Amino acid sequence: MKEGRLARPGWKFLGVLLLLALLMAAAWGTRAGARRMAFFRVRAVEVKGTQYLPPADIVARLTVDTLTSLWDDIEPLRRRISGHPQISSVEIDRKMPGTLVVTVQENLPVALVATPTGFLPYDSLGKELPIDPTRQPLDLPIVATNDPILLKLVGAIRSLEPRLFARVEEVRRTGRQEIQITLSPSPAEGSAVAGEAPPDSRPSLRVRALTGLSVARLADIFPVESDLARRKARVEELDLRYRDQVIARLQ
Repeated sequence: MKEGRLARPGWKFLGVLLLLALLMAAAWGTRAGARRMAFFRVRAVEVKGTQYLPPADIVARLTVDTLTSLWDDIEPLRRRISGHPQISSVEIDRKMPGTLVVTVQENLPVALVATPTGFLPYDSLGKELPIDPTRQPLDLPIVATNDPILLKLVGAIRSLEPRLFARVEEVRRTGRQEIQITLSPSPAEGSAVAGEAPPDSRPSLRVRALTGLSVARLADIFPVESDLARRKARVEELDLRYRDQVIARLQ
């Protein structure tokens, strides 16, 4: 029985490796040369995705100047922006010949929380955001305290049921395991009851629930409100504390 020999790399295989090495060296050399060219200096920064954060704050945080090349390492720039407490993610792309395109995703405020210094915006993770409510109007629900359970719930409502989030006025605890959500009147209710005051002048609606309330369970109030509106009934409170039931207390 003859022993087999390990096959040696063929000339074609070695040639491919050499070609790849030459291409990589050429690319590196081309990029290194391009970094020294004035043609590729950064002359503009485009900022996309901001809602509350001024784009000028992003540009200032980049600290790029007229000597920065479009081919400089982007990672340090990305770290500078991602360190901002209001930024959840950031991507930076190059646009020839001298523009950086920065796309950010913000941590959006979901509620105004009562603090000793006034009402301040918080996100769904219970983190205070550096947004000045005196400079930017924030139409957000009021949460009495920095309660992570309530802020998470309000954030989920904003994400999954925007039309309901627009009606949330206040969320508070009424007990260790109970909460109360105050909603503005349903527009459907106002249109169904002819000859009465518009929805904005109607009293708010209280919704009582347990702390484990899901957004899907909260949405159970929609058909109940519609039914009560058709019957021209004035509801004062909806109770979701009982499983698979929505108990309406009328005025």
